[in-house]
Formats: sequence, structure tokens, C-alpha cells
Amino acid sequence: MNIFRLTGDLSHLAAIIILLLKIWKSRSCAGISGKSQILFALVFTTRYLDLFTSFISLYNTSMKVIYIGCAYATVYLIYAKFRATYDGNHDSFRVEFLVVPVGGLSVLINHDFSPLEILWTFSIYLESVAILPQLFMISKTGEAETITTHYLFCLGLYRALYLFNWIWRFYFEGFFDMIAIVAGVVQTVLYCDFFYLYVTKEPNYSALKTHPCISFGLSNSGSNWRVTGANPSWHKAKGTIQPGQLASLSKGFQSH
Repeated sequence: MNIFRLTGDLSHLAAIIILLLKIWKSRSCAGISGKSQILFALVFTTRYLDLFTSFISLYNTSMKVIYIGCAYATVYLIYAKFRATYDGNHDSFRVEFLVVPVGGLSVLINHDFSPLEILWTFSIYLESVAILPQLFMISKTGEAETITTHYLFCLGLYRALYLFNWIWRFYFEGFFDMIAIVAGVVQTVLYCDFFYLYVTKEPNYSALKTHPCISFGLSNSGSNWRVTGANPSWHKAKGTIQPGQLASLSKGFQSH
């Protein structure tokens, strides 16, 4: 195993852990595309069916189990445990437009016309576009939490490192897999669009800070805090902030 593959795997693992910790600690999956996570779970399921038929190494087997387990844990947190916080209105990408063409392409273009090989090819093709619902959700809302952008950055880094891994393997091992390379290039190009957003977009609390209705006035009323606004129309709809929300709000203000 070369250094590019190892660091790529670690970046991939870091992205998954970042996402899981974000959801668990905030008790919210706001800003996360459940559809992308379902696609990733499908990717790992179809790719690692050989988990039951072949053994390469303890590292290889361990990573396969971790990826599958974390993928379904993420889906569970989004659609079950923290379903109330899931933004289904903005997570509106039509995933059938990805799954159906990818399924057809994997049947037509593969290394071997056998069930396991077709499913492996399907997973390679699908992974290259599985992030599209998440990128679509960010572009639709116009904002992304900092931790979410870190998650996507680690995913993009993983794909970029794997490009170097394939170059290394071609020159030093004579290995060349056109399907994996082309799909990887497509996926990396898609992340280039996100890298632009990563650089130009600020965390979503910046929109709150610059909102013309809010003057940052906070008053304590028992166990709640109240935000006061400069705009009279704001006062008609003013509400309370729970203590747990105040820390998050204050942290956002202090960072600017």
C-alpha cells in the first residue's frame, strides 16, 4: 500500500467521522443531504459484497466493515433518530436520475459480465455522482455549516489523493483500471465546484449576523433569552432562545 492510498483512506474515514460527530453532538442533521447518504450506503453495500467471499488483509476487511457500518448509522440518524431536524424540502435532488443511468452503464461497461463485477462497477460509477444531492442542497440554500464544509473537503481530498494513488500504481505496479480512473476524475471534478463554495461561502450564522432585522439585543427572561430587533416588523414575530441555543448563537457572533 502506498502513502497516497493510505492518506486517502484516512481522509475518507475522517470525513465520515466528522459527519457522524456533527449530527450526534448537535442532535441535528440540518444541512445534510439524506439522499447523498443513502447513495453512499448503496455504494458501500454493492462494492463490498466480496466481504463474504474473499479475504485480502485485516486492514482491508476492517475498513470495509467500518464504511458499511458508518454509512447505515448515518442514514439511521438522519431518517430515524433526528428525523425532525431533516430538511427534506431542500434535499430535493431526483436521485433516480443518477441510479438508473448508472445501473445501465454498469451493465454495458464492466470488466466482467458477472453479478459481483457488475455490482462493483455500479458502486464505482455511483460513488462518482453520489455527492450531487449534497452539493445541490448547498447551492439551493446558499449556505453550509462550517462542519459540513469540512466533511465535504475531506471527501474531496480523499478523491484527489486516490488520483495520485492510481498514478503511483501505474508507474510502479503497472496497474491501470480505466473504469475506476475515469469515475474518479469525474468525482474529483464535481468536488472542484464545492471547493469554490468552500472558499467563497461563510458559515450560515453570517446571514443571521448581517440580517437587517436583528440588532443583537439579548434580554434574559427566566430560563429563556429574547432577541430584540431594530425593525418594528421583527418585534411582531420575536421569540425566545433556549439556553442551549444561546451558546451557539454567541459563538457565531464572537467569531466575526
